[in-house]
Amino acid sequence: MPDFFANQSLNLPASSEASLIGAWANLASPLVAEAIAAIGFDWLLIDAEHGPNDVPSVLAQLQAVAAYPVVPVVRIPNHDVSLIKRYLDIGAPNLLVPMVDSAAQATAIIEATCYPGAGIRGVGAGLARASRWSMQEDYLQTANASVRVIVQIETERGLENLDAIMDVAGVDAVFFGPADIAASKGKLGKPSDPAVQEAVLQGIGKAAARNMPAGVFSGDEEFVTQCENAGARLLGVTSDVKLLVANGKRVLSQYKG
Repeated sequence: MPDFFANQSLNLPASSEASLIGAWANLASPLVAEAIAAIGFDWLLIDAEHGPNDVPSVLAQLQAVAAYPVVPVVRIPNHDVSLIKRYLDIGAPNLLVPMVDSAAQATAIIEATCYPGAGIRGVGAGLARASRWSMQEDYLQTANASVRVIVQIETERGLENLDAIMDVAGVDAVFFGPADIAASKGKLGKPSDPAVQEAVLQGIGKAAARNMPAGVFSGDEEFVTQCENAGARLLGVTSDVKLLVANGKRVLSQYKG
């Protein structure tokens, strides 16, 4: 039987390839996630770090978007090994892992996503959606290669250790978080500060020089363009919250002036 999730593994582009445009899903709603998937974004980030999501609600959203070409990415809340296992078992094919500051952390994360021989992932997928409940007979042999791990660089320490983090085998891409980088630099709430943006652009440049796929999330169109010019190809440009609030305010202003 073919790999059910093969078309959901994120094909991470290098800096010489076309960008993938994505949206964030924070509202923990399968209907909202499905509506965004129907719009035509290349990828959809289901946020279990800052959104009010848990394993069952992420599962419902994965099921809701499975009928669409959009590729789902799940941002998990932390580095917990048992939680990583649960998200993989429900069939999350691409993980974005927040707050990765060192090569040691990156190594532990990769080990948690791989079965023994390469890692420490518990073997229970035969009972889970990831293997189509054992109907994908080669799942255990193919799972390690099919999971995409994107590590999120969000602190000055992470930026300082970026080269070492990218050296870790199994890290498929690096993703930069301007808001937390700003906070780490003592500029809380100022992701558009020139020093913050320059740090992100330098990080993207380092990744591009090594042909390591890189990404960023920002609602600042000009900055996203700068990131793309620097080599970022995994571009998060909006969210369900922004789409709802911004357009709601726009409609209201039309009637209330």
